[in-house]
Amino acid sequence: MLYRVIDRSELPSLVSAFMETYEVVAPVKSGLSYAFEVVSSFQEIELDYPTTITSLKKYYLPPRETLFKFDATSNEVVPYTEKVKPRVIFGAHACDINALNCLDSVFEDVRYPDPYYEAHKSATMIVGISCMPSEGCFCHLLDSDEARNGYDLFLQDIGDRYLVSIGSVEAANILEASCNPREATDEDRIAFRQVTRHRQESFNPDIPDIQEIPMLMDAFHSDPFWEELGSRCLSCTACSSVCPTCYCFDICDVLDPDGKTGKRDRVWDACTSPQFAEVAGGHNFRADGRGRVRHRMYHKLNGFLSTHNRNLCVGCGRCVYACKANISPIEVLKFFERKGA
Repeated sequence: MLYRVIDRSELPSLVSAFMETYEVVAPVKSGLSYAFEVVSSFQEIELDYPTTITSLKKYYLPPRETLFKFDATSNEVVPYTEKVKPRVIFGAHACDINALNCLDSVFEDVRYPDPYYEAHKSATMIVGISCMPSEGCFCHLLDSDEARNGYDLFLQDIGDRYLVSIGSVEAANILEASCNPREATDEDRIAFRQVTRHRQESFNPDIPDIQEIPMLMDAFHSDPFWEELGSRCLSCTACSSVCPTCYCFDICDVLDPDGKTGKRDRVWDACTSPQFAEVAGGHNFRADGRGRVRHRMYHKLNGFLSTHNRNLCVGCGRCVYACKANISPIEVLKFFERKGA
């Protein structure tokens, strides 16, 4: 990995250089919260931000996306390709970059790669930035507090300057042309270690550090805890909507008013929806809240790990704030702690 250092004052020049070629998406203030939106100037960007309301998932996997159009009278399918704008996502936190890496594991599987997902990803550059944890963050417990790959540039704030990790040649060229990057010195490395140590010490100590979570998920699979947790679920699917790694979708055919032509859309779905596991004939494999909530937590903390060698939960904390019934992986960790884990 190649590292360089730039002054904080050079950041506007870097953003302006990206704007010459790319649509720039960055964190902005949205009411009392923050969200990623298209920006037209550096002044709109808020880099010192807590976790955004929604994640970056929508830029790789849109909430609704047309796959193709069809003519029912002639039984013909018309290929549909939406023009994807070259885009830079500027200011992504490490947990969100790791979340996109999780989605890559699914949609870039060599056995059945998804061309729609790939079109969005190949047109996007990622510029990450370091952060301090919010109260509901627990990314450090799931090995997601550092981004080791999946970005073009990553900016580590070390005071009046940034230690820049370079992940692509294209981004390196833009950095070189717009800033005056220099080699990192021992002073820069010491500053990096200090801010890293400070971040690690700033996580909420009330969130228990539980080891062997996958084993515990299996061991307590039938515990009454899931009945209590599931009974609180409102099935509103807010958790999956804000989650950066939930990738379940449904396929919908939409007919035009003439009843002859239409389109096939892919839309977000959620395993906490009562209809998610219902099949033809009316049988529902997860008809109650217990089964749905347990399934979601199991997939996040065990199931995905067994096939992709990483947890599907990145500990961003969005579901902690989104759920009105106080259901989140943190509740599961506290349950394990009560059990003596």
